Amino acid sequence: MRRTPVYIVCSPRPAVGKTLIARALTEFLVLQRGKVIAFDINLREPSLLNYLPRITETAAISDTFGQMALMDRLIVNDNVPKVVDLGFHAFDDFFKMIAEIGFMKEADRRGVDPIVLFIPDRDRASILAWTMLRETFPSAAIVPVENEHVLWG
Repeated sequence: MRRTPVYIVCSPRPAVGKTLIARALTEFLVLQRGKVIAFDINLREPSLLNYLPRITETAAISDTFGQMALMDRLIVNDNVPKVVDLGFHAFDDFFKMIAEIGFMKEADRRGVDPIVLFIPDRDRASILAWTMLRETFPSAAIVPVENEHVLWG
């Protein structure tokens, strides 16, 4: 059985190009595989739903029902790649939630490959977020995505 990738595009900071990367990745996966499901967890910023409304669903993690609905969709090994555009407002709550429920371990057991694409900024929040991700999920695929415009001006 093939493994299903779940890409979590995130940053603890706004305006770093997160939605742009999520959009480019989603469009690439549509061209490569023919099908992809994108989830938009953005409260107050430009969102993936604005750009790709036919393949993007909104997701909420503010209540248990919303959390369960999202996790039930992400944990399925159906050979359909998934992209999560995680807004900076939900960054801490999302990763706290997946740590509490053991998402990474369950994903491995079910044949799902979570890949965290982390877009840093030049501030302390990014450093702390990167450290938290590496310590909380030591065996997870966490990939820093450098945006030179944000990092170097």
